[in-house]
Amino acid sequence: MKFTPSLSTPLPVKAVMIDLDGTLLDTIPDLAVAANLMLTELNMPALPEATIRNFVGKGINNLIERTLTNSMDGKPEAALFEKALPIYDRCYKAVNGKHTTIYPGVKEGLDLLRAQGYPLACVTNKSERFTLPLLDYVSLSQYFVSVVAGDKLPQKKPDPAQLLYACQQLNVAPHEMLMIGDSINDTQAARSAGCPVFCVTYGYNEGHDVQTLDVDAIVASLVEATSLITKKN
Repeated sequence: MKFTPSLSTPLPVKAVMIDLDGTLLDTIPDLAVAANLMLTELNMPALPEATIRNFVGKGINNLIERTLTNSMDGKPEAALFEKALPIYDRCYKAVNGKHTTIYPGVKEGLDLLRAQGYPLACVTNKSERFTLPLLDYVSLSQYFVSVVAGDKLPQKKPDPAQLLYACQQLNVAPHEMLMIGDSINDTQAARSAGCPVFCVTYGYNEGHDVQTLDVDAIVASLVEATSLITKKN
């Protein structure tokens, strides 16, 4: 049964973990600029930002594969991928954060969560070499006691490993740790880990309508999410 805002008792949790791309930050402009710089160097045609938006999810390698093939499920030749990977890495490093924006309600929501005593973790498929500088660039680093990036473990979302690792880091049982994300990667990882999960109405969902996802609540902002939970001692 889905958790609904009409319940008289909010969901009791001890801590909260939050996805990065598409939940905290709109990083698509950076990702798209880097992807098209890569394509230009490879003498391939650029893609619209709207197309690249649908390609985001499951990490940088998947984004590169999808961009090179202009397909959600495409697999480029191994030689092309190996050539493209360092080019994308260099291009993205050069633009990381420069075109990114913080979604409305994020800072206010983080302030509320921190004020209410929830330890916070950021769990993302983005590599640590991009994640940590980006969080610093947008002045969000100070909110998180743990950052579990995409290369911290062998597995990435939708595998539950990152979420379970964050639970261990914060010394919280999975059923007491809320995941807030924007996509099927987050919901599948949370369900597999045994964590409750909220999805925001904005963000990147690889073409999956959030209304169709297995979630406990759909929220318009992090601020709204704070009204649906209560601190469990």
